[in-house]
Amino acid sequence: MSALTQQQTEHASDARDDETDFDAVVVGAGFSGMYMLHRLRELGLSVRVYEKADGVGGTWYWNRYPGARCDSESHIYCYSFSDELLEEWEWSERYPERPEILEYLNFAADRLDLRPDIEFETEVESASFDEEKGTWNISVEDVDGDGASSVTSRFFITAVGCLSEPFVPDFDGLESFEGEMYHTARWPDEDVEFEGKNVGVIGTGSTGIQLIPEVAKRAGHLTVFQRTPNYAVPARNRPLESGEMEEIKQNYDEIWENARHSWLGMPFDYEGYSAAGLSDEEVEEVLEKRWQQGGFRFLHAFEDIVQNEDTNEKVTEFLRDKIRQQVDDPEVAEKLVPKNHPYGSKRPPMDYGGYYKTFNRDDVSLVDVKAAPIEEITPGGVRTTDDLYDLDILILATGFDAMTGALLEMNIKGHDGLTLKEKWADGPRTYLGLGVNGFPNMFTITGPQSPSVLTNMPMAIEQHVNWITDCVEMMLDEGYRLIEPTEDAESSWVTQTNTVAEGMIFSEAESWYRGANVPGKPRTFMPFPGGLETYRLICDQVAKDDYDGFEFARSVGSLTTV
Repeated sequence: MSALTQQQTEHASDARDDETDFDAVVVGAGFSGMYMLHRLRELGLSVRVYEKADGVGGTWYWNRYPGARCDSESHIYCYSFSDELLEEWEWSERYPERPEILEYLNFAADRLDLRPDIEFETEVESASFDEEKGTWNISVEDVDGDGASSVTSRFFITAVGCLSEPFVPDFDGLESFEGEMYHTARWPDEDVEFEGKNVGVIGTGSTGIQLIPEVAKRAGHLTVFQRTPNYAVPARNRPLESGEMEEIKQNYDEIWENARHSWLGMPFDYEGYSAAGLSDEEVEEVLEKRWQQGGFRFLHAFEDIVQNEDTNEKVTEFLRDKIRQQVDDPEVAEKLVPKNHPYGSKRPPMDYGGYYKTFNRDDVSLVDVKAAPIEEITPGGVRTTDDLYDLDILILATGFDAMTGALLEMNIKGHDGLTLKEKWADGPRTYLGLGVNGFPNMFTITGPQSPSVLTNMPMAIEQHVNWITDCVEMMLDEGYRLIEPTEDAESSWVTQTNTVAEGMIFSEAESWYRGANVPGKPRTFMPFPGGLETYRLICDQVAKDDYDGFEFARSVGSLTTV
């Protein structure tokens, strides 16, 4: 790291008034934690990042399952802030596979010299706010259980990711299974041998759709247990052609400008605002064009696709017909066609490996567990209400306790010992997805009620990290020791997030956006659905209006609205 500027030295001195071990503790060393570390070090602050893995990467460290690949195009699934990183890195494919993304994040960590401030194989067990000192006490433990310690910090920043805490359904008999069992979010480092074996996959979300074609190529027989069918648009992945990255780099300024000021954090134009007023033939022409382009460009066919039910219905019927065209057996095709939710109301998966055509294989079976629910996992397989399926390998592609799971696992305590789990007993409550009333000096990168998973994540991450950095710098310049959102601002923001969602098609699906995949989890819409550009403008205005909705204090116990 380069020598500190005079302003950075002054910031460091201001922050260290509290005599804490660190100015900031960051949890997680994925895209968000690494960038947060970089930005805070630019302010001259001392930072410690705790990461339970033995390397950087976050989600991409853990997602090792066959077929794991990003659904954002590679040239925008990266950091935009560094000309050096953009110039030196070359992507090989339109959609990067997991190993290439992990290689990129290691490249970034090395170029930015981040590793000295990251403590790997260390898990945050708890974090509690000290009322008297106005600091955070963070307890950490080696993942092997050999040692525990605690540190103090002025700022506590979570960068744990929205999709990082695996969800394992509470199937009867799950522990009795005598074969090999894997969860896609905790896949082993070593190769899994599928050849000649009966393999079962439970789950057909984005992960299952990536995994299933890859397993089918190698397994003796594959049985897919599907609860809810999904719409998968072809990604149209391919190697990047010679000179293609060079052209992208020459136009990066415009690409990033368009991405930052878009709804999804992607620099794609819409084909038109709405399908309203167009003939069926014109709609078909637009959708076929975007179908051939593939990926999230299809979601950009019409601007009102997630607001206008009529437009969405035309798009949804187009996709249903496309699914039927790819599956030979009409009965199997109808099982694969979603009928209880519109396109886009759940996370739109991408098809990289001929997902629907996989079910044309003689060695692949589809089990509809809505019609015949899973009764139990037996020592030898899966029993539904209709049949018993003998398996050598069982794969749980059952997703995550999304948005809140990893945060609640850390046993975070704020004012008066209030835990985050108690605070969020009826669902997550944040202000802008950045802070939580009752938890001073805590920031949540891409927390609940921010755009996060409804966008290209690096764009959302950079916006959040930059906003947090600017806020911390302002606090240092103005002599503020504490920041906390007001209860009124938090309540209004939660209401606004849910109101916006109810006016869109998101209200028509039981999805993990609402916590519906986890039994007993409160049902509330968790990401902010108004789009990255609208959200950015709101956050910028909050900062411009002297951080409206936040309270600040120059000393402990004196929080007041600025």
